Amino acid sequence: MCFSASASFGAGIVLVAIGAASIKKKQNSSHVMFAAIPLIFGIQQISEGFLWLSLTHSGWNFLQRPMTYVFLFFAQIVWPFWVPYSILKLEKDKKRKKIERVLTILGATISVYLAYCLISYHVEAKILGLHITYLQNYPTSLSLFGGALYMIVTIIPPFFSGIKHMWSLGTAILISYVMTAIFYEGYIVSVWCFFASVISIAVVVIMHEIKKSYVRSLSFQSL
Repeated sequence: MCFSASASFGAGIVLVAIGAASIKKKQNSSHVMFAAIPLIFGIQQISEGFLWLSLTHSGWNFLQRPMTYVFLFFAQIVWPFWVPYSILKLEKDKKRKKIERVLTILGATISVYLAYCLISYHVEAKILGLHITYLQNYPTSLSLFGGALYMIVTIIPPFFSGIKHMWSLGTAILISYVMTAIFYEGYIVSVWCFFASVISIAVVVIMHEIKKSYVRSLSFQSL
């Protein structure tokens, strides 16, 4: 995240532990992707912790370029596809699944485009104003359109889900984005990922509800 190496490492370690707990609550393989969200956020935050070290300590500067790409790989390539697809895997309602499927296809398209940009254009991480900012020389002609689509595929999917408490996850991520855009303009990639990673704790609550529903359905079937 954009505050310090210790904060990134601390958040990362906590999220990895939360992710492990979330995955333990899965009832079948279709739950794994959603349950793993905190774990992946934890790895992403740890990568930015190493990036902090590379930017502030000369002995670690060999990690600057690879950690920049690792963080942006998660932020810009993984999440646009992972979020809608993981929710699609949970969904049971046919109409909702159709909507989540469209969002997943859109997310996959954004991921491919951003992967192309990450490979083809210059990117660099710097500390500016006590925060990490990512300088990306992506085509400006599609930046606003691509940014809007990115927000759609990472924020909207929970609101179309029929899973209990999923809407609260979407609401929290949306609020965090608005707060980041207002108070940390210019550092959105880093800061929003931090807030979203903290909010992903809600994933554990949702997985708990899914487990309860699964147990209740088994009890009903046994009657």
